[in-house]
Amino acid sequence: MLNIFARASVSRALDPLGHALLRAGVTPNVITVLGTTGAIVCALAFFPAGLLLWGTFTVWGFAMLDLLDGAIARARGHGTPFGAALDATCDRLVDGALFCGIAWWCFVHEHNLRAAAATLVCLVLGQVISYVKARAEASGLSADGGLIERAERLIIALVGTGLQGFGLPYAVEASQWLLAVLSAVTLGQRMVAVAASARAREAHS
Repeated sequence: MLNIFARASVSRALDPLGHALLRAGVTPNVITVLGTTGAIVCALAFFPAGLLLWGTFTVWGFAMLDLLDGAIARARGHGTPFGAALDATCDRLVDGALFCGIAWWCFVHEHNLRAAAATLVCLVLGQVISYVKARAEASGLSADGGLIERAERLIIALVGTGLQGFGLPYAVEASQWLLAVLSAVTLGQRMVAVAASARAREAHS
């Protein structure tokens, strides 16, 4: 949902920077790999070590590079099929590293099995939500929409770790359970969308 309302405005704001980086010879794929590498390293270094604030702000900063690669592609006038596949793959890797890091913190530092369980549920559902859309589109169907997409997953997860890092107890557990519930709803919404798209195609065939 956030992508619908905010991504276009943020993209327009980044377009001048995208043009500048393109003139400097920077490609979208370089930004994608840089952001992915940084986010994975920070997620797996800081969260397991209990450094929640460091993890929150560094992962968020590197994740924002995901918008910048799109700005460079627009400045160039086109993207590439490989770039799109690379971007989607890197998104899944960052999501996996983030939730693995948070789950490790829940297990090792907090000994909070409830929060760890919620985090693992979020990890699985986040990957499945993305897979449903990709698989549906590969079959010529539509699976757009839903309450929670990648931007919302990152925001909710990192707001929880940030608040806990600032001393608010149970912020991670609350944010992970909220995200788990909303992710389950989103998965249901996408499956309904796929079924409706399949019925519509059959009706016109």
